[in-house]
Amino acid sequence: MSSESLLDLAKSRQPADRERLLLAIADLCDAPYASEAMKADGIQALLSSIFMSLVVEAERDIRRRLSQKLACADWAPNALINVLALDDIEIARPVIAFSPVLDDADLVRLLVEATIEHQIEVARRPFITRSVIAAILEQSEPAVLTALAGNDTAELSDADMAVLVEAAHEVAGMRAPLSRHPKLSEALAQRLYLWVGLALRQSLSHRFRLDMDQLDRAMAASVAEAHAGTPPGARDALPRTAREGEQQVMEERLVKKLFAAGQLRPAYLVRALREGRLGLFTAALAALGRFETAHVKAALDSDRPELLALACVAIGIDRSVFPDILAMARRLNDGLPGGGAEGARKAAVAFAPVSPEIARVAFGQAVRALRTA
Repeated sequence: MSSESLLDLAKSRQPADRERLLLAIADLCDAPYASEAMKADGIQALLSSIFMSLVVEAERDIRRRLSQKLACADWAPNALINVLALDDIEIARPVIAFSPVLDDADLVRLLVEATIEHQIEVARRPFITRSVIAAILEQSEPAVLTALAGNDTAELSDADMAVLVEAAHEVAGMRAPLSRHPKLSEALAQRLYLWVGLALRQSLSHRFRLDMDQLDRAMAASVAEAHAGTPPGARDALPRTAREGEQQVMEERLVKKLFAAGQLRPAYLVRALREGRLGLFTAALAALGRFETAHVKAALDSDRPELLALACVAIGIDRSVFPDILAMARRLNDGLPGGGAEGARKAAVAFAPVSPEIARVAFGQAVRALRTA
């Protein structure tokens, strides 16, 4: 398009002309001789102003075409690419997948602010780095974890793979891509073997030369041991913490891996409670606070919710979140910690301005006193 034509389009106020101008400028900037020049600070500011003023009024189809044009452009203004990345998923998909302008902070922001569809595209993006992977694992959204499991180019560590394999116990869609993943180790393959069906077991056995008969016998023995000695109906008579005893070893192992990989956060505790997994909450709280697991269980089974509040203060949980934590814990643990509304009110005192370390020491002392009383 000639400079005269561009000038005519710039003078026009017709939406169609402005959209044509938008695409024409993108083509002009993408010319081989222009790419490096477009990266200059002054040019970047001008381009950002032009593009942003035009894209606001552009129709959906034009925004989609612009996204496709700019997906691989390293000169594209950061603000524009981020706007397109937050647009409807059909518009956002090309830039999320390929734009070199999006850095790790931009991708993590998409994981926090955008829809599940956008998060899935982030997890599928080639060569995502450890910080992006850590954000995905922390949120533990099943569909996003499944997309990550199928991303062979992601910078997954051994600890990351271990977390994904454990998650595959509950997220069936992760099992097939993990069984084919190039970073799956023999040890993790044996773990994954426990979750998958016959076809995938045969595939894992062939790939890692596993002894299927031996693994099947071990799995049968594990199931029998888990249920041995439990009279019919006795499980329903136990408190929730005891009913989850069969999962305790697995949950503690998962927490240890998350903690070792630096991926265990206070927000994980809330997620565990929302998913009805009190045992996982207990193990995670103990790990984050450097508490004895038995002390956390004693606090949960007591009639003093202020003990749980002290533990939460020790790991940096905000005062505003604690009422929800207490309510969910009580719902999952037969009304414990007790104390009713008055106990909850007293628990709020634990959120006085004290350091996490003081709260941690106070929690340990209070629980030890409770257990010896």
